[in-house]
Amino acid sequence: MKNIAMKFFAAMAFLMVAVSANAQFNFGKVASAAKKGVQALTISDADMAAYVKESVDWMDKNNKVPGENDPYTVRLRKLTENLKDADGIPLNFKVYDVIDVNAFACPDGSVRVFSSLMDIMSDEELLGVIGHEIGHVTKRHSKNGFKQQLLTGAAKDAIASAGGKAAQLTESQLGSLGESLIGAKYSQKQENEADDAGYDFLVANGINPWGMVMAFEKLQNLEGNVKSNMVQKMFSSHPETAKRIKRMSERAAKDGYTRPESDKK
Repeated sequence: MKNIAMKFFAAMAFLMVAVSANAQFNFGKVASAAKKGVQALTISDADMAAYVKESVDWMDKNNKVPGENDPYTVRLRKLTENLKDADGIPLNFKVYDVIDVNAFACPDGSVRVFSSLMDIMSDEELLGVIGHEIGHVTKRHSKNGFKQQLLTGAAKDAIASAGGKAAQLTESQLGSLGESLIGAKYSQKQENEADDAGYDFLVANGINPWGMVMAFEKLQNLEGNVKSNMVQKMFSSHPETAKRIKRMSERAAKDGYTRPESDKK
């Protein structure tokens, strides 16, 4: 019996050592991961800007951008020719000739509008969408979202191991970052903030803010009928969408703006 007890305690001691060693090993992995996370989290604004520019350049290269004399480009240039900056962030605009109904704005002020969105929107509606997307930029939603993607996405290991310097990213990593910019999703609070900031941006630039309401109504009606990342991004639920449309309609009416004809281009 004594021998059995000794063997039992010896076995338990072995297990305790094994568990302790395993815990120490796992702690080391956690500590390493935390270190990487801190490095990515404390990335400088200059490096952030470099990663954004690299991602935007990659997207411009890997999407069809119509030429300067293309009707899409001419229309967008005409609509945005006086939109130079937003809260001190310089703006630049390009069209992507693709089938998805979408538009997005990047932390550096790059605004990309998809041709299929332009096909279904009047000028007022298109400017409304652009204003909303720029609202995400001025409220720093897009910057914070991109930073989170750097922290948790495919590029995190390369960035964390660069020792405080800008890392060289692969095509795959740039593609993932580009997708995060195109498909960025925001909370309902952030969407409401972007609505208000976009409204203010439109008004400050002499643009009728009713276009944002009209664009929301059209996108809401498109849900389920077309391939649209924009619908999925902006409208997570019908009740909330209705509230947003009502709120912005009331604001535009209170400020004395007249709703344009929705079929005018």
